[in-house]
Amino acid sequence: MLDSAFTIPGTQIRIGLDPVLGLVPGLGDLLSPLCAIAMLIVARDAGLPLIVQLRMVVNVAIDAFLGVVPILGDLFDVAWRANDRNMELLEHYAYRARRTSPGDWVFGIAVIVMLLLIAAVPVVLAARLIDVLRPYL
Repeated sequence: MLDSAFTIPGTQIRIGLDPVLGLVPGLGDLLSPLCAIAMLIVARDAGLPLIVQLRMVVNVAIDAFLGVVPILGDLFDVAWRANDRNMELLEHYAYRARRTSPGDWVFGIAVIVMLLLIAAVPVVLAARLIDVLRPYL
C-alpha cells in the first residue's frame, strides 16, 4: 500500500500512499516512517538475522531523510520504494528460511564504515581548524 498501490493512468508507474502522504507538509514525513517501523517490528518478531534488519533500517532511514525535501523527496519516494524493498527482504528471509549472504555482510560492513567516516569527518575538520587558528589564539 505504501509504495505501489496504484498505477498512474496512462503510465506503468506505480505509486502508493507514501508519496501521496508526503505531499502533506510535516504529516506525510512523519506517518510514512511510522508505518515502515511496523514492518521493522515484524522483521524482528519473525527472527530475521540482524544484518538483514540493518538493511531494512537503512532503507527506511534513506527514505525518511531524503523524503523530507519538498517535492524532490516525494519524487524520490516513487523511485526508492523502501517499503517494497523491505517487504522483499522480509519475504525472502522470514518465509523461506534462507541464510544471509556474503552480500548482506558486505552491505552491513559498508554501512558501519560509512557511519564511522561520517562521525570522523567533523573531528578531523575541527582538529584542522584548531591547527590553522592556533597562531591567532
